[in-house]
Amino acid sequence: MYVPPRTSLRVWPMLCGIRVINAEKSEFNEDQAACGKLCIRRCEFGIEEDQEWLTVCPEEFLTGHYWALFDGHGGPAAAILAANTLHSCLRRQLEAVVEGMMAPQPPMHLSGRCVCPSDPQFVEEKGIRAEDLVIGALENAFQECDDVIGRELEASGQVGGCTALVAVFLQGKLYVANAGDSRAILVRRHEIRQLSSEFTPETERQRIQQLAFTYPELLAGEFTRLEFPRRLKGDDLGQKVLFRDHHMRGWSYKRVEKSDLKYPLIHGQGRQARLLGTLAVSRGLGDHQLRVLDTDIQLKPFLLSIPQVTVLDVHQLAVQEEDVVVMATDGLWDVLSNEQVALLVRSFLTGNQKDDPHRFSELAKMLIHNTQGQDNGATGEGQVSYDDVSVFVIPLHSQAQEGSGH
Repeated sequence: MYVPPRTSLRVWPMLCGIRVINAEKSEFNEDQAACGKLCIRRCEFGIEEDQEWLTVCPEEFLTGHYWALFDGHGGPAAAILAANTLHSCLRRQLEAVVEGMMAPQPPMHLSGRCVCPSDPQFVEEKGIRAEDLVIGALENAFQECDDVIGRELEASGQVGGCTALVAVFLQGKLYVANAGDSRAILVRRHEIRQLSSEFTPETERQRIQQLAFTYPELLAGEFTRLEFPRRLKGDDLGQKVLFRDHHMRGWSYKRVEKSDLKYPLIHGQGRQARLLGTLAVSRGLGDHQLRVLDTDIQLKPFLLSIPQVTVLDVHQLAVQEEDVVVMATDGLWDVLSNEQVALLVRSFLTGNQKDDPHRFSELAKMLIHNTQGQDNGATGEGQVSYDDVSVFVIPLHSQAQEGSGH
């Protein structure tokens, strides 16, 4: 991982001894990161409430690897808490379901008993697989971490939130969980595959409008949930203008009423779009105390902490040594497209020796430099990002060689 220069060089201790180098960046920067080995232990049936198994059976039952990027807003507090907390939440959630993950098919009951003869059939009909348990563990871990951040920030009188992008390699599969506007892509010799989708007020317009329709009190009479091509003015009263509501993907016309002149629930276009005129993302962790300026309107009801999870079966890829996953905060993607990043990755790896142990760290560093106007000629542009930029480059070949880690 490499991040652009800020203040002093720091090295963060992380999980199981693996370290993240924070290259000349303050410990209290709004961009934070974590990576390391996930050590998942087995909990015996029937003693879930009795944690003595932690000392009785300390050996690892299943291992995996974890990478996470957190992009804070409103201060670094939430990002720091997430970097220090989310991996622990995920380990607990995985340990709660590891028995089901290791079974040929996840059982209906972890007690080992078949309460109803049709239970196995029910699971089979639903198509429930081990990877579904990992997805559920990630979703629950994000929610648990969000709760922890809310309590900690309230107790300390701090505010803030952060986006979260997590990759977990487990049992031959890479799970990418995203809540926010960071992005992960797979780069291969002849393939580019986006592994996450950005969550912004625009991309989640219908969900946000639906919530405002169901609970109009959340808008406190200050906002309109309807979307118009632009902010309406007094001169628009009585005119028939384009609009769309929560149930609409297309557009229609309506006659403008006085209530339509209120501030829009989602204002602006593209990167300038803001939820309730305040926040540029629609998913993330924290922001429990965030309110619209000069009002008591809370943003948290509209902000989801649950990630979208994408699963990449690495064992089915016929992985080559140059195949990598690039994870980065939005500062990278603001100035470089997926195709430009892929071009830079391929050009760099082709020109660097395969036995260089630092080649992937140097690749991450090079990607950062290409957001600082230090173009190496591969993209033909010297673009500049004024946002924080953090990058992980994950070589899939080493993950595939290591296997599932039983």
